[in-house]
Amino acid sequence: MSFIEAIILGLVQGLTEFLPISSSAHLRIVGEFLPSAADPGATFTAITQLGTEAAVVVFFWKDIVRIIGQWCKSLVGKVSQNNPDVRMGWLIIVGSIPIVVLGVLFQDQIDTTFRSLWIIAATLIIFGIILGVADYVGKKRLTLENLTVKHGIFYGLAQSLALIPGVSRSGGTITAGLLMGYDRSSAARYSFLLAIPAVFGSGFYKLFKQDDIPSPFGPGETLVATAVAFIVGLLVIAFLMSYISKRSFMPFVVYRILLGGALIVLLSTGLISA
Repeated sequence: MSFIEAIILGLVQGLTEFLPISSSAHLRIVGEFLPSAADPGATFTAITQLGTEAAVVVFFWKDIVRIIGQWCKSLVGKVSQNNPDVRMGWLIIVGSIPIVVLGVLFQDQIDTTFRSLWIIAATLIIFGIILGVADYVGKKRLTLENLTVKHGIFYGLAQSLALIPGVSRSGGTITAGLLMGYDRSSAARYSFLLAIPAVFGSGFYKLFKQDDIPSPFGPGETLVATAVAFIVGLLVIAFLMSYISKRSFMPFVVYRILLGGALIVLLSTGLISA
């Protein structure tokens, strides 16, 4: 694959990672329409997500440093466990457990079976509808101050569904948050913070295992795509946090359903292969 293709996929990763439309699904779909017409692979996807997750670290830098600092101080008794930042630190850890466990258990399926375009088409539509329902019926009264261990686990279970391309990491966790009554901004904020351990863990694991896991991209191409994803992702985070403070997720719901439907048509007519 060429550097141009890598740049295109880096743009796609950056544009779609934080929107509730599934970046892994888009990388898989776009790869079919590039000159090489190949699946970029789970390894390439996980590594380029390091770029977009680095954008999360930059955007929420002050929050992350404060949470880590207060959490560490709590371990030696300098800060109360009831401190909001300490609680957030523990809740991020708790919420990260489901995706770690399920990621290990279903590693082979994540790299192979789950990347079928039929599965992606179905998850785009199904979870798009669920997101729409959650955005419509959710009470949107709770903020991160109301976050509990029970809710953190539910968020974590929702995030783990993103192991299946088409679900969307942000889409799954935001949907769970809305269904539990959290407002859009709080659901998105916790979604982004919760993704940090999971994405960095997965990305670095794939990075160090590149020799064992086939990928159509070389190290140089993957690095370029990751850098592009970082720059674009930083801009998209700022856009989304501003957008959802005033508007609903319905445009993304409609987009997911249309994309999933178009994918089914293309697969059914044999224009692309699953």
